[in-house]
Amino acid sequence: MPLKTTSTNSVPAFLAMAVMNASSQLEAAGTNVVHLEVGQPSSPPPEAVNRALTSALAKTSTHGYSLAFGETALRRRIAAHYGDFYGVAADPDQIVITPGSSLGFALAFLAAFDRGDRIALATPGYPAYRNLMLALGIEPMLLPARAEEGWVPDLEALTAGDAPLPDGILLASPANPTGVVMSDEEVKSICEWCDRNGVRLIMDEIYHGLTFGARPATALSFSDSAIIVNSFSKYYCMTGWRVGWAIFPPDLLETVERLAQNLYIGPPRPMQAGAMAAFDDYPSLDRHVDRYRENRDVLIRELPDEFLGNLAPSDGAFYLYADISNLGTKTPGPNGPDSVRLAEAMLHEAHVACTPGVDFDQQQGHRHLRLSFAGSTRDMKEASRRINDWLPKFLASR
Repeated sequence: MPLKTTSTNSVPAFLAMAVMNASSQLEAAGTNVVHLEVGQPSSPPPEAVNRALTSALAKTSTHGYSLAFGETALRRRIAAHYGDFYGVAADPDQIVITPGSSLGFALAFLAAFDRGDRIALATPGYPAYRNLMLALGIEPMLLPARAEEGWVPDLEALTAGDAPLPDGILLASPANPTGVVMSDEEVKSICEWCDRNGVRLIMDEIYHGLTFGARPATALSFSDSAIIVNSFSKYYCMTGWRVGWAIFPPDLLETVERLAQNLYIGPPRPMQAGAMAAFDDYPSLDRHVDRYRENRDVLIRELPDEFLGNLAPSDGAFYLYADISNLGTKTPGPNGPDSVRLAEAMLHEAHVACTPGVDFDQQQGHRHLRLSFAGSTRDMKEASRRINDWLPKFLASR
């Protein structure tokens, strides 16, 4: 007799990680693959971070449990960062250190919502939001964000019909996969709309610091009820460290603490010691941002126009969201171009890995590919060379 399994087995796969696995298999067989599939910085964190970790490892206390909300010193340092970076006061008592930002989202969903609640989120968007909601019994309510609207969803459309408003809204700026950065006025307007309509806002600010224009405002400047999620992974080049943080409003703190205690006891203590030093060298981190800007410009300049199509602006993060609609007659699918088929062919024939747009948008993602330019400039040039050499042959063979 078959044994019971959970219904969450039906949660969709995270395609970016599946592409990463396929790339690893090719590399294990001796193939050189250029990686544009995963948003992972190719640079190490500031040297001070490594020194802080090494020093902490020599202390016996470093190897014990952390408090559920994380080390007090790091929470205070993050609060100081909000003053330094944004000119806004943050209460360290409301800052929760998490084992990666993913646990920050899990805490937010579990503390603020019940099974059957509805959370609106922009599409295209980070797939793990939607997939985690489904696993927790929360209904994702997709808000289309399209090129003609600047890739920012229109919240007023939620009040236009008779349907009830969602219980929450999750938005990101800079956004993955489009790289769109909301203006300060847009962030303020969203915060005010949520407060006015009694809708809980979760703001993903994980790519803050990775912008190519003016520094965006944090939602903390405009709302004291929003949940704000951030991470050391992207700007601070610490993806594998799995350290993030979230700012929770006071009404959720007791529930969040109980959840954290039972889910993971406390975030890893050694990693927090290293993270303390991440704020000490903004200039070196900003040099990485300058390189990402150069990488973005290399891809835009050197990749074929028909491959990039109608690009999203990419004013932040480290992604290009390419529109492959112009390749539709050569990469047919049931609804037009097929990004999965194109990505598979590019990986196995050109040995360049990227992520199909269907990972981020189940409705229109077949028309898009996400290209990460978080790697080296040399890799961006090599990827461009390979795609330029391969694409005409691929199209001619179809």
